[in-house]
Parts: sequence; structure tokens; C-alpha cells
Amino acid sequence: MQRIKHLLNLAAAPACFLLLVLIVWESVTRLLRVPSYLLPSPTMIVSTVASDFGSLLAHTAVTMAEAVTGFALANVLGFGLATLFAHSQTAQRAIYPYAIALKTTPVVAIAPLLVVWFGTGIVSKIIASALICFFPILVNATRGLRAVDQEAVDLFQSLAASKAQVFAKLRLPNSLPYVFSALKISTSLSVVGAIVGEFVGAQRGLGYLILVSSYHLESNVLFAAILAAAFGGSLFFASVVILEQVLVPWAAPVED
Repeated sequence: MQRIKHLLNLAAAPACFLLLVLIVWESVTRLLRVPSYLLPSPTMIVSTVASDFGSLLAHTAVTMAEAVTGFALANVLGFGLATLFAHSQTAQRAIYPYAIALKTTPVVAIAPLLVVWFGTGIVSKIIASALICFFPILVNATRGLRAVDQEAVDLFQSLAASKAQVFAKLRLPNSLPYVFSALKISTSLSVVGAIVGEFVGAQRGLGYLILVSSYHLESNVLFAAILAAAFGGSLFFASVVILEQVLVPWAAPVED
């Protein structure tokens, strides 16, 4: 009961602020008679969501499937490379500059190439999502795997522990708060990557819906798609937070 009250107290201020924004937004669009193609009212957006719920849900499912798959792919590969970096500084010096170059290259610039190479199907969207998620897990996991007390490492070695045992029982548990910090960052990035991929070439998904509705000046549909993307990303983030609380209950939060 106490935990529920704490959660309600945390949600009260954001909920009140959102309600205030919606009231002002609705009032401005009605009083100033703002054209719906410029700024639809909240009630119009809600009506669009209700009337096109099935179609919106289908597009959201496609985008979230791309985002989750790209998220998983990026984090598996990123953690594997971080493990290599944690055990070999030579490998890190050789590969890390290219990871930085990949990070600094906008996904929107790479997305057309992905469509050329992999087509307009789901594969190019998954890769676009994975590319944008890759760097956070690489950096944080490398830091977490290396941020172990040297005295603890010496103790393991004095007990004749193998490198695999040191990794599994010392480095890996120590890295989990850092890893989950990266995972929480990547939840939103994965959705962004999938939508950017859909902008370039797609027949379905929220990015496709946003693009088509902007061409037709259907701002109510555009806002509904943006709302669906925000909701999907928030739900994804919340699931990772819950997983963190289950798997890493002992760790203090690491700043994102």
C-alpha cells in the first residue's frame, strides 16, 4: 500500500501538468479557430485514435517488432564486443575508433543504403534500429566490465579461479547496472531507428503512416501516430525498468 501511494505521488505532478497542457491546447485551437491541418485539437486526435484504432495498432505492432528486434540484435553484438574490449585493450584500440565513426554518422544518412542493400522489408528497419542502439551498450558494458575492484580480482586469482569464472561471478554482475543504464537509453533509440528506416522506404509502420499523413496534411493522423510511437517507447522503457528491478535489486541506480 505504501508503495502504491508513493507511485501515485510521483505520478500526480506529471498528470496535472499534462492535464493543464491539454486544456490550454484545446482552448487555443477552439478560441482561435486554428485549422486542423496546422494544429488539431486533443479531442480530434483522441477521436482519430478511436476511429482508426485497428489500423493504428497494426502499424504500431510493425514498428515495435522492428524496434525490439533491432534492440536485441544491437545489445547482443554490443555486449559481445564489450567483452572482447574488457579482455583486450589491443582490440579496443583497433576497433573502437570505427564504433565512434558509426555513432557520429546519422542513421538517416545510412538508411537509404540499407534499403538498397536489404530492400524495403523489415530487415532494413531492424538494422537501422540496431545501428542507433549499438553504441550505448558498447560504451557502458565496457565500462562496467572493467570497473571491478582489483583486490577482488586478486582474490579470485588467489583462489585459482579461471578467466571464465572471474567473468561470470565478478565482472558480469558488476556490469549489470551499467548495462541496464544503456538498455534504458536504447529503448527510445530503437523506436527512433525503426521509424527513420520506415521514412526511407516502407509500406507499413508508424514511420510510413507519419510520412503519408504529412503528405496529405492529415495532421490528426500524424499526431495519433506520434502518440502511438511515444506510448510504445514508454511501454518498452517501463518493461526494461521492471526487468532491472528483478535482476539487479542490489544495485544503486547508475546515472543515464
